[in-house]
Formats: sequence, C-alpha cells, structure tokens
Amino acid sequence: MDIKIKIEKLKVAFGKNEILKGISADVFKNQITGFMGPAGSGKSTLISVINRMIDFEDHVAIAGKVYIDGEDILGEEIDDVQLRRRVGTVFAVPIPLPRSIFENVAYGPRLQGISDRIKIREIVRDSLKKAFLWDEVKDRMNTSALKLSGGQQQRLCLARTLALVPEIILLDEPCSGLDPISTAKIEEALDELKKDYTIILVSNNTKQIARITDFVSFFYMGDLIEYGPTERVFTNPSIKQTEDYIQGKFG
Repeated sequence: MDIKIKIEKLKVAFGKNEILKGISADVFKNQITGFMGPAGSGKSTLISVINRMIDFEDHVAIAGKVYIDGEDILGEEIDDVQLRRRVGTVFAVPIPLPRSIFENVAYGPRLQGISDRIKIREIVRDSLKKAFLWDEVKDRMNTSALKLSGGQQQRLCLARTLALVPEIILLDEPCSGLDPISTAKIEEALDELKKDYTIILVSNNTKQIARITDFVSFFYMGDLIEYGPTERVFTNPSIKQTEDYIQGKFG
C-alpha cells in the first residue's frame, strides 16, 4: 500500500503543555485510518497539524515532520491555503451556511473560480450523491440548509468538502451528535469514498472505529500507544492499555 501521510517524531506543545510527545505513524492511501483514545490524548491536535489549522493557534511549538506525498507540509514554503484544498475537514458540529442546500455546495467551487452553471450543477449533484444525500434533497435544492436534520446537515458538510475535490478527508467526531440511522449513512458514505480518497476518522466510539476503519491508532496522554490493522488491534492488541480502552475500562 502507498503511504499518503507520513508522521515522524511529531511534537506539539502549547506553552509548557505538551500535547503530542513525538509520535510517528503512516496513513495509507485509499484507506480509512481511525484515531481513537480518551479526550485530551492529542487526536484533534494531530488533525489540526495535518490541515495546518494549528497555524491560527497562539503560543504553539511544533517539532518533527509531517509529509503528504513525500512533501513536508510544515515547511515555510508550503502554501497553506492550497494545502487545505487538498485536505478537507469535517468537524463534529455541522455548520451549514445560512443559504440554500444548492448554494452551500456550490459556494466553494465558485470561490475557486468555477463559474460555468452546468459545471457547478454537476459538482453539486455529484458531491451530494457521494455524501449519500442527493436522493433526500434533490427536489428541494432551494430550501435553506438550516431546515435539514442534524444528520443531513453533517452529510451536507461532507458534500461541501467533496465539492472542493480534496485528496484527504479528515473527520473529527463527525457522528458524535447523530442518531444511529444518520451515523450508518455517514459510515456507508465513507466506505464508498475511500476508493477515491484517503480518510482519517477521529472517534471516541470504539465500535464505530472497529466497524469502518482499516487501520487504527490508539492515543493516550499525547503518546501513540499502538498502531496497526484494525482487526488485529481489536482482536489481539499488543498493549494492555489498548485492550483496557477497547473494553471500556477507561475513557
């Protein structure tokens, strides 16, 4: 398998508070890699390094390397705006724009300079189909996105990300506030999307990690405790801390 993201000895600290303590891992192309671990273990911080959103934080110190396709994305010469087009992010709380369903998805491509109406319609339709939302909204595209259910709004945010044609999709607790049916639709979409994208899923739901990911990283207190194929980690973990977390003994 090809390595899409390579993390080498990554350290992140906010002042004297060390969040990531020198972690190393590979994220493989066209696979779903899960990041699991208790709150405060560094999962979301790692996401913010990969998409360079951490640049907006104050008093942060970063050491180590993060490569995407062999290019160090922490280098000063990197265009962070261009990077975020390659690395799409879906957050825990869906935040649709106060516009129509259609305009929510069309907004990004228009910002990128696409003005052809037929092309925009194709992008919107294809993105909604990939997010498993098209059939539910195709007859009400001019309706406000704020009228969608929480699960539909989250899939709309996924479609909005897909419309920008990223290579990597980062999802930070995307199902944390969703009902089981909405969660299942998100998972079904991700299983299809990995054919074309490299996906990282942050989740505190170990059952979800077990169901949908191909590889899993277990974080604890800023350390990467265990990493490997999901089936192996869940059936035969190498570290007792991993086994205890999977069994719900702490979290």
